[in-house]
Amino acid sequence: MIDFEILKLLNSRMEFALRTKRFKTSVTDTARENEVIDYIRKHSQGLIQPEFCKNLFANVIAESKRLQLEGLKLMGFQGEHGAFAEVAARQFDPAVICISCSEPREVFESVDIGLFHFGIMAVESTVGGTVPDVNEFLTEGNLQIVGEVKTPIHYCVMTLPETDPREIRVAYSIPQALSLCQKYLSLRKIEGRPYYDAGAAARMLMRERPEASAVIAPRYAAEFYNLVCVEESVGEGKGDFTRYLVLAREGDQSKGTKCSVVFSTDHRAGALFEILREFADIGINLTKIESVPSRHDSGAYAFFLDFDGSTADPRVAAVIEKVRSTTQMFKFLGCYPAA
Repeated sequence: MIDFEILKLLNSRMEFALRTKRFKTSVTDTARENEVIDYIRKHSQGLIQPEFCKNLFANVIAESKRLQLEGLKLMGFQGEHGAFAEVAARQFDPAVICISCSEPREVFESVDIGLFHFGIMAVESTVGGTVPDVNEFLTEGNLQIVGEVKTPIHYCVMTLPETDPREIRVAYSIPQALSLCQKYLSLRKIEGRPYYDAGAAARMLMRERPEASAVIAPRYAAEFYNLVCVEESVGEGKGDFTRYLVLAREGDQSKGTKCSVVFSTDHRAGALFEILREFADIGINLTKIESVPSRHDSGAYAFFLDFDGSTADPRVAAVIEKVRSTTQMFKFLGCYPAA
């Protein structure tokens, strides 16, 4: 247990090293490294000898520098490690380094200032509908959509290795998961207790080790926190999924097969119809249209539109410019490979 916790803390230490690379002019900072080593040596207590601590942290610093030199790509996601957003990030690119963020704004701002190469955010799901924060950030921010991921919502019941599944009396998870798994819990007389994040619930179980307890979360959380998955694919809604958008400061539109835009029209009858007709007249398929109230103009709406096609197609490029010229507000959000 303690050894596993040490490994997780070391992993967190390496994540912070990768995040701070942007603020350093050079990977090597001898003065700062000596300062850290001296601090560790002075504060070595108990059974551990100062020389052991010095050598240990010298290796930690060396490993941090090695990772900083590798040019790894960082992707921010909302939630703790083991959350569905991290599963989606790894589905997009297995080689990406996933960095946990506490709030959606942290994801967007970290990508915007160049701290992360990418950010991934849930935009809609078959269970909870649209995620409003994402639309707001896309409208007001400068990031581009560079990809999308559709992740099936598959929940796993996981426990500590020493827990007998027959003794489970409490299961922790997000309210949405508990609702979907209510039938499973009721049949087994298990009390569902809400937790703010499924990955965080798995981390709590690993650290605090409450008796007769389980967590309902993605299977990846069991692997990450050394838990045992005692039952998979629990819950109703077997075909449910969440759609995620991958965001970056710049995108490569050459490989795109899907486009997203947001615009607002004059407040008059037929204004929206005229815009949509531009797409219909040239046979472009719309995959999503959603209206969102404006936060700055009472009674006004912004319309989010997804459609099949690439900006390399002259028809698509022409309709984008036509809509841009006939709307009050228009923003091209990106051309990216469809999920």
